Amino acid sequence: MRSKLLALVTALVAFTAVSGSATAAPRPALADPHPCPDAGFTCSTLTVPLDYSGRLPGTLKLQVATADNVDAPKGVLLFLTGGPGQDGVRTINRIANLRLPEVAKNYRIVMLDQRGTGQLGAINCPDLQAQVGSSDIEAPTRDAVAQCASILGNKAALYSTDQTVADFDQLRRALGVEKMVVDGVSYGSFTAARYAIAHPHNVSKVVLDSVVPSHASASFSLYLTGLTAEARVLRDACTTAPACGFDPADDLAWLVRHRDTTAGVALFDMIVTYEFLDPTYRNPAPLGDDLISSLHAARNGDSTKLDNLLTNLASGGDDVTRFSSGLHAATLCADQRFPWGSAATPSPLRAPLVKATENLLSNRDVWPYTPAVAVNQGFIKTCQFWPPEKPGANTDSKLPNVPILLVNGDHDLSTPMEWAQAEVAKAPQGKLVIVKGASHSIQNRELGHAGRDAVISFLAS
Repeated sequence: MRSKLLALVTALVAFTAVSGSATAAPRPALADPHPCPDAGFTCSTLTVPLDYSGRLPGTLKLQVATADNVDAPKGVLLFLTGGPGQDGVRTINRIANLRLPEVAKNYRIVMLDQRGTGQLGAINCPDLQAQVGSSDIEAPTRDAVAQCASILGNKAALYSTDQTVADFDQLRRALGVEKMVVDGVSYGSFTAARYAIAHPHNVSKVVLDSVVPSHASASFSLYLTGLTAEARVLRDACTTAPACGFDPADDLAWLVRHRDTTAGVALFDMIVTYEFLDPTYRNPAPLGDDLISSLHAARNGDSTKLDNLLTNLASGGDDVTRFSSGLHAATLCADQRFPWGSAATPSPLRAPLVKATENLLSNRDVWPYTPAVAVNQGFIKTCQFWPPEKPGANTDSKLPNVPILLVNGDHDLSTPMEWAQAEVAKAPQGKLVIVKGASHSIQNRELGHAGRDAVISFLAS
């Protein structure tokens, strides 16, 4: 009898110790609070595990900026930047006070430098940074990719979106809130959607701006929708009075096929960069030469204007604290799916599968470009050379049953509106707003106010 009683007491003590240690785990906290450079915001740091699985020890310090209106009537809005690779803290004043002041009156806006970005933790891969900077499309050399992978070593896979989503929930807990609005732009829309899928009970509303599909596919990494969307966008731009009187998509297709063998990728990269300066594609003011007339002149034998655009908008050399190309590579190569499958596919198998994919692509799949452009742009070339590793998750779940607003410009070439149209079908309470004439990043860069008005109305209701 005594032995049975002793066993019962021992078991009870063990259970109490285990349950007590679980409940005693400290809540994440924001440390070292101090005024941000912009008045009205507090900067601090959040310490998160390097590896949430616990296989690799260590922590990361993420910089966080919070608006000072702690008692905002509608709670916390976590605003997520894109890339992947962009910092966040530096832009909180622009978002809260200059772009969305109506939202900032009712919400406590919070931004962070996601792991691998920003002043405290940007991954610095010097050759990759110099060669491609913030471009998805410019293709780096094999040596630049190898250098970056070597710098990260066995930590490379710890910069996938899975880890970043876990960081967001650590931040929510540190803020002491049960639910929050999550609002993401570009790659930020991807992380916002993936957070909402992983933690559906912790979000009250979601805004997806310039939408990246939440489920990865080889079609995405080949940029097929982006390639073909250029014909639609350039033709639409030419209908604005005075109408062009020619087909800019046909001009582009001709140039891709008649300039040197690397012209297609260079043109694709330049045109996607150009949209950030001129969403009309016809305004000569930003650089002295507009895109559509430059393409047409080059088609007719005068390449001066087009060559100037290619030179002035060449990729590479971005400030690493504002955009980390190393983080960009690490995240995309872990997250995405490719012609060879996932990040786990052995390196020797990748090139043959890329070549087979090029042979299978039809002109219709890529026009006004070519299959060679699809398989030689930066998404493919970076990750083809990236070492095999454990891939990130690739959920194909519906978005949670909460109000979700998707906004996208119809002139967006970085994240074409076709992606948003597909993604809204996955949202039970989704609403899609297409902003006429707008390009990438509605909340941050829209020249008009229609898209922002849609966001303001959605968040106010």
